[in-house]
Amino acid sequence: MIRKMVALATAGVLLGTMVIAPALAQKPGGILKMYFFDSPASMSIHEESTLASQGPMMGVFNNLVMYQQDVPFASLQSIVPDLASEWSWDEEKTALNFKLRQGVKWHDGKPFTARDVKCTWDLLQGKSAEKLRLNPRKAWYLNLDEVVTNGDFEVTFRLKRPQPAFVALLASGFSPVYPCHVSARDMRQHPIGTGPFKFVEFKPNELIKVTRNPDYWKKDRPYLDGIEYQIIKNVATGVLTFVSGKVDMTSWYFLQVPMLNDVTNQMGKEICHLAPTNVLRSVMISRQAPPFDNPDLRRAIALTLDRQAFIDTLTQGKGSIGGALLAPPEGVWGMPPEMVRALPGYGPDVAVNRAEARKLMEKLGYGPNNRLQTKVTTRNVPPYRDPAILLIDQLKEIYIDGELELLDTTQWYPRITRKEFTIVLNLITNGVDDPDQTLYEFYTCNAESNYDGYCSPEIDKMVDRQSMEFDQQKRKQLVWEIEKKLAEDVARPMLYHSRSGTCWQPYVKGYTMMVNGIYNGQRMEDVWLDK
Repeated sequence: MIRKMVALATAGVLLGTMVIAPALAQKPGGILKMYFFDSPASMSIHEESTLASQGPMMGVFNNLVMYQQDVPFASLQSIVPDLASEWSWDEEKTALNFKLRQGVKWHDGKPFTARDVKCTWDLLQGKSAEKLRLNPRKAWYLNLDEVVTNGDFEVTFRLKRPQPAFVALLASGFSPVYPCHVSARDMRQHPIGTGPFKFVEFKPNELIKVTRNPDYWKKDRPYLDGIEYQIIKNVATGVLTFVSGKVDMTSWYFLQVPMLNDVTNQMGKEICHLAPTNVLRSVMISRQAPPFDNPDLRRAIALTLDRQAFIDTLTQGKGSIGGALLAPPEGVWGMPPEMVRALPGYGPDVAVNRAEARKLMEKLGYGPNNRLQTKVTTRNVPPYRDPAILLIDQLKEIYIDGELELLDTTQWYPRITRKEFTIVLNLITNGVDDPDQTLYEFYTCNAESNYDGYCSPEIDKMVDRQSMEFDQQKRKQLVWEIEKKLAEDVARPMLYHSRSGTCWQPYVKGYTMMVNGIYNGQRMEDVWLDK
């Protein structure tokens, strides 16, 4: 039933999906060189929320299960075994049992066992003596009671209540298994995995290198001898590096539409590909700092947003207007467009919305001669910086003068985690297209990634209710009710759902660009160079 629903929802998308199917036999060898957009704070996937660290490190690790790397649409139907050879639910759907592969070794030669799985999820739940410096996805596992080992090669995840989509979280690129015998501190700088590539080095603001794991448990993988990620923060410089042939590939999903078009025009080949990202542009407003603790002021900000202007200016019309879940047809759970337009401030009549917003601001004492001065904080990379500049321009319409504050990636997540901001232009980094991931991670009370401090016990109960629902249509209705309430409460108003691009040379084979999540397709073990 789910398979049919997914197929219908995405029929038009998959026809244009970028799958490179090798016409010739795969050629082992060669170093893939990639222009990479940013320098991450660390190499530890479990402590980071950005593709800057998760992307290059996905190939260093394995999950228990993963999304099939040559299927563009990640769904429950595309989940395949990884370190687990098989899995099954009990009758009550509260115990998920995994049988594990034998003979798998960590990159330092130590054997992989069930104990490593238990250690990983004890770490994520905060149960172990080891602690993560940041734990963005702890909220994913609120329903996990415990992980129980049965010998060296079997584990059971015991849940507090049924959660049909739990396995989808385990398949995310944000869900690798970590080794028990390596400290969380060491994983930040020199990660040890079981994956197709071994970590070599990370030079901040310069490069990240991984090399082929000759002892990988998939005997014919990977094809590449290694991957070199050349960190270039200036987009024009990075693109020039690609166009001149010095690198084989650009950063995954990083090029915005105008730059993508420039590359295509310069090279005259079909080597650039555009896809949805499920990384949503949003505004976060402090709910604690005066005067933003006033709900009328937050509502005024939500009403002044001209979403179509963001889409026209930054994506040349390629983006979509949507709520907290990825918009259809690529998104399975997003609200239909007519429902989105009915949300407060999402309607197309911007002039009417702004007139209402100015009345709210004037009621609070603001006006042409008494403007509100504040900072608009964002991460200093183009997908954040460009919409932040446009946001500042739109805030002027309601007597708010914003000063742009740019933060390096190493400062960005610690700052917003501490809630040290008034207004933020943020990207919501959805690990999978599933309400359990989005709603628990970003909107439930006390979740670490609930950066604006939104808290509604009513919403928390609604999130639990949808999570337990097996009927997909009923679950959709529950999710849409949550979306309405989030919009009414001005919890992270969405600006737009973007489409971004990746370019690769024609000789790069075996890479599939996923269309509903940028964090799940970077294993790179199937990629090869036809040179």
